[in-house]
Amino acid sequence: MSRLADVTSSRSLRTLLAGPAAVVLLVSALTACASEEGDPASPATAQQSAEASARPAPSASEAAELSYPGEDGRTALDLLLEADPTAVVEGEGEMAFVTAVQGRAADADSEFWALYVDGQSAQVGAGALETESGQTITWKLEEFE
Repeated sequence: MSRLADVTSSRSLRTLLAGPAAVVLLVSALTACASEEGDPASPATAQQSAEASARPAPSASEAAELSYPGEDGRTALDLLLEADPTAVVEGEGEMAFVTAVQGRAADADSEFWALYVDGQSAQVGAGALETESGQTITWKLEEFE
């Protein structure tokens, strides 16, 4: 009888592994194996990835901003180039015009990088603006009106 039980068990196992239950078994096994933190196959990570891709990307104006503290006697331009060595500037000194910050170039037809000091629009260009300690210098990508 034990031989008959082995054959029956073998057939049951083959039937189980060949049917829809095999998919459930495989998924359960993979889920259990992938539950370690940081594993890309982990359900939590997959869910987080799905949620992240479902969120709308921030608009260029929301994502495009840089702030840094002012320093006595240093220009906003000098501090910008220190805070973001990849910034792109056309011209020099008082005639400098910032065209890209943090790798984001302004679309010359519709955007520009605006300079603010403590939340107020700067009255001079970055090369002419001598900052003071305690000030907050901010660059924002804005659209022409």
